[in-house]
Order: sequence, then structure tokens, then C-alpha cells
Amino acid sequence: MFRRLLSYLVPINVYQKNSAISKSIEVNWNNGELVLDSKNTNYSYGSLQRILRIGLKKIGFENIRKMESILVLGVGGGSVFKTLVDEIKFKHELIGVEIDQEMIQIANKYFELDKIPNLTIFIDDAFEFVLKTKKTYDLIIIDIFEDTKIPNFVYEKFFMNRIGDLLNNKGFMLFNTMLLDEKQNQRNQEYIKNFNTKSYTSYSIPRVERHNEIIIVQKNILH
Repeated sequence: MFRRLLSYLVPINVYQKNSAISKSIEVNWNNGELVLDSKNTNYSYGSLQRILRIGLKKIGFENIRKMESILVLGVGGGSVFKTLVDEIKFKHELIGVEIDQEMIQIANKYFELDKIPNLTIFIDDAFEFVLKTKKTYDLIIIDIFEDTKIPNFVYEKFFMNRIGDLLNNKGFMLFNTMLLDEKQNQRNQEYIKNFNTKSYTSYSIPRVERHNEIIIVQKNILH
């Protein structure tokens, strides 16, 4: 309790480890919250939870409650699942894909991710999982970062098309991005433009928590 109170004045580190995949991983008390951080950014809880909640609210909590299946690419500490289960009261199938086994171990120990009964975690590369999965989903959340960088494959046309194929009609994709320079801004604009076809409706929520931009895509019903 003392560390929690002290964290309103200064962040308090409770765990730190160098992961081969995610590099530096830290669990810190920050402003009374237990959060998961990388070297340069928040990975779960804290600002990231607020960012993804804004995207989920835009889609609509009522809409999400009626969905049957949600896929999350990039689990981190799993804060988005806590929002989905605790706040939105989503009771159907949740699937998380995380490449870093150590990240999931930390999420289980410090954030009780393994206590969510309707959640299945796959330790896998997001690209590989998307290629292999035979299921389709009502909502796909993409939150894949290597510290502050998004891997290039996420922006490749092949991956984008595959994500589109995995969405059910009227399904949504929520993509959390970070804009640190004009080149990244242009890359996002191109991404949105590529999804603005008769099959999809896409738009962005810019400058969420300063550097983040959320891209939302909805798959249209084609007659």
C-alpha cells in the first residue's frame, strides 16, 4: 500500500527483466496503478488501457457485448481484456496472441490474466497465427509493438488483406498505432486509404494520449 501511495509522487519499480523478444520489461507502480512498461513506452494498463478503451467506446460497448468472438494480436499485460471483461461485460470467446512467453508469465503473476475464464492465449507470432487460423472474428484488435516501433509486416498489403478476410460481416478492426514523425503519419494515411473501399469503412482517432492514433475499420455487408 505504501508503494502504491508513493507512486503518485514518483514511479516505483517492482519487477524488471530483459526479455530476448521484448527487451526491457518493467512492472511499475505509477499514479496508484500497477502498469507494464517497456524501455520507452507503456505496454499495458496506464495510458495504453485508456487508449484502447477510447477505440472500444467508439465501436460501442453495446455492439461489443453482442459479439461472439474477439481476437487480440499483441497481448502485453492484457489490460484490454480487463476492459472487455470487467467494464464492457463481454462474456463470449476471447483469443489473445503474444509472441513473448515471458510477457504472459508476467501478466499472469502481476495482473491475473490467467483468471479470465473465457480467454485463450496462444504463444505465437501474430503473422503466423493470422495465416493459420481457420476462424473468423467480430473484432480484431492489433496492438503489436517492439517498444515504440510497429513491425513492418503489419502495414503490408498481404497482412491487411488477411485481416480483412478474418473479419465477419459488420465486424471491426481496431489498430493502435504510434506517430512519432511525418513519415509514420503518411504511412497511416495510406493504410486508411487502402481500407476505404466498397468492402470497408475506415477512419482514425488522432492524437490519443499525444502520440497514439487509433485506426478503426468496419467490414461492410456486400449485396
